[in-house]
Amino acid sequence: MRRISSRWTFFYKRIFPVIWFGFLILFVGVSVFTGQRPFPLLIVPLAMMGFGYFIMKKLVFDLVDEVWDDGHALIVKNGGRDERVAFSDIKNVNYSPYVNPPRVTLLLRRLTAFGDQITFCAPVRFIPLTASPVIAALIDRIHQARHEPV
Repeated sequence: MRRISSRWTFFYKRIFPVIWFGFLILFVGVSVFTGQRPFPLLIVPLAMMGFGYFIMKKLVFDLVDEVWDDGHALIVKNGGRDERVAFSDIKNVNYSPYVNPPRVTLLLRRLTAFGDQITFCAPVRFIPLTASPVIAALIDRIHQARHEPV
């Protein structure tokens, strides 16, 4: 088996939100405890928290922890649960390399423990804004599996 999801997923899902919200809470706390309570010192960080949560909910919190390639299927791991998804059960693959983190969304023919859609973080490339050869090969293999005669 070969891992096809990014090793940075843990950082994106667990560490970055703690840093983001922790810094903003610290900023608000310092401004409140030092007696400086101008309107922008409280409202701007609170707006940044709301905006950050909205963006992270759309781009980060829905990512599964790990995706492994197992020949003609993918092993998806998230929160202590595992699910095997055959290539023939995948309807569509949407790869977005131009967002951070780069995302791969699999639309499935059947409902799994993670729903009918699985999203994971593609491997991070050293050259930004380029497609991942691992994901391109995965898309080709899924396409072949869907069009093989049964």
